[in-house]
Amino acid sequence: MVIYVVKQGDTVDSIAYYYGVNVNNIVYVNQLEYPYGLAVGQSILIIFDSEFDNIISGENVIRGNGFAYPFISPWVLSETLPYMEELSVFSYGFSEYGELINPPLPVEWMVNDAVYKGVRPILTLTPFGADGQFNNYLIHRMLSSETARNNLINNLIQATESMGYEGVNIDFEFILAEDRDSFTEFVRETTYRMNELGYEVTVDLAPKTSAMQEGLLYEGKDYRGLGEASNRVLIMTYEWGYTYGPAMAVAPLNKVREVLDYAVTEIPREKISMGIPNYGYDFTQPYVRGESKAVTIGNIEAVQIAIRNNSEIYFDEVAMAPYFSYVSDGVTHEVWFEDARSILAKYKLIGEYGFYGFGCWQIMQLFRQMWILGRADLNSITIE
Repeated sequence: MVIYVVKQGDTVDSIAYYYGVNVNNIVYVNQLEYPYGLAVGQSILIIFDSEFDNIISGENVIRGNGFAYPFISPWVLSETLPYMEELSVFSYGFSEYGELINPPLPVEWMVNDAVYKGVRPILTLTPFGADGQFNNYLIHRMLSSETARNNLINNLIQATESMGYEGVNIDFEFILAEDRDSFTEFVRETTYRMNELGYEVTVDLAPKTSAMQEGLLYEGKDYRGLGEASNRVLIMTYEWGYTYGPAMAVAPLNKVREVLDYAVTEIPREKISMGIPNYGYDFTQPYVRGESKAVTIGNIEAVQIAIRNNSEIYFDEVAMAPYFSYVSDGVTHEVWFEDARSILAKYKLIGEYGFYGFGCWQIMQLFRQMWILGRADLNSITIE
């Protein structure tokens, strides 16, 4: 493969001619929209015709997990599943008494599609309150009651067996510092009970850089303890750039590396999956704390915004992420997203550290470049 960076005057036809490849393959891999306009600085993934069928129908080199809500498009799920090892169905909730709360929409079809495609379906458990937000009071109440904890684990086992799941993912955020050890014990007990029945348990971790890092996201997560208590962990290495923050990359590689350098001192590398975002943000400028609010966008959508506004896409070599600016109705916007170059850099990081694989948040929009790169010999890919 080659990652080609679009230059002034390029067209899809001229790129296809230069590399001697089928133009339709370029359109397919890069999800180009008719009439196939391009943005200067856009990354185009080129697969040579002799390798195209082998790559598209081949096997994954990097293990991938993806999170999906029940309202995902059946077409998007069908297109994405062949590239994945696990599908995390998002999400099941629970009451303070340990009663399991089903997702708001049916998920049987997702589980069945995953199994049909040879992908392991995973039940994702979250402590969502009535407002749909993470609720640490709910976590505290459940953890404080031995009856509630046991009831929740029993209900998880029942749902896993009855629905055909092959494991459980525990995604608790904003855990109170006082609940840190009891949360670790809950994960340990859940893992023990699930493993007895042949199921695995993974737990999601906020991106810490030290054991004593302060903040509601971090103080309730014991990296070493949770790494020992679970079968595997997912480190959520994204959201540096976020809805209410200043314009920056969602997962700047320099910041991601700081988290990973700490993680490997606490958790065996083979137990770790690295989080990769499948989205970007459209920020307005100037940033005003408490007032500015970025819009979440897909990676393909980001490129279309650049094309419509005749914006050149640049690449930050420190964050290893693409970005561009445009003006609409007198307001300046700055967009950060993911492309083939940024995904390649993240995949190489997984190999460098010797991790289990990656977890994608989330797969609600198809980003074919990302998944196809997971089937490539990363060291053979050039950027031109």
